[in-house]
Amino acid sequence: MIEKRLRLLGILGVISLLSYTAMVVFSPLVYPGYDWLSMAVSDLSAEGAPSEDLASQLNALFGPCGLVSIMAICVGVVGCKSKMLKLGIYFFTAMEWACNVGYDLFPWVKDAPASNPQNIMHLLVTVLVVVLSLTSLVLVAFGAQKEQMRSLSIWAIVCLAAMTIGPIGTALLPKAVFGLFERFSTFSAVVFNAVLGIYLAKGCFTSRA
Repeated sequence: MIEKRLRLLGILGVISLLSYTAMVVFSPLVYPGYDWLSMAVSDLSAEGAPSEDLASQLNALFGPCGLVSIMAICVGVVGCKSKMLKLGIYFFTAMEWACNVGYDLFPWVKDAPASNPQNIMHLLVTVLVVVLSLTSLVLVAFGAQKEQMRSLSIWAIVCLAAMTIGPIGTALLPKAVFGLFERFSTFSAVVFNAVLGIYLAKGCFTSRA
C-alpha cells in the first residue's frame, strides 16, 4: 500500500512540467513586445515585468510538485543496486532545491544591469543549477545502464545533450536566438524530472527494492 502511494507521487513530476510549460507559453500574452526567440524565460517572472503576476500563477505548481516528486523518487531508488544511479538522483534533487529556493530568493530584476547584486546572485544560482544538472545526468546515464534501465539512460543522454546545447548556443550564437537556446537548458531539466516521475509511477524504481 505504501509503495503504491509512493508511486502515485510520480505523477506530480508531470504536473510540474505542465505548469512550467503553461507559464512559458501563456505569460508572453500579457508582456507587450516579448520575443521568445531572443529573451530569457526568467524575463517573464522578473520583478517589474508586465507578466510577473500571471507567470507566478501559472508556475505555482512547478516548484511544489517537482520537489515532492523528486523526493519520492529519492525514496524509491533506495533499493537500486547502482550507487551511481542513486548519486545521480540525489544530485538532481539538490539541483531542484537550488532552482526553487535560489530563484525565489533572487528573481531577475527587469531593466537592471547584470551587475545588480540581486541579478549577480541570480546568475550564480544559474551556474550552480547547471553544474548540478550536468553532473546528475552523467551519473544517471551511466548508473541506469548498470541497473539495466537502458531507456532511462537514453533519456538522460538526450537531456544532457539538450542542456549542453543551451549554453553553447547562447555563448556562440547571436543574441537574436538567445531565448531559443536558453530553453534547451531550462526544459531539459524540467522534462527529465517528469520522466523520472513517470518511471516512479510505473514502479521501475520501487520494484527493485
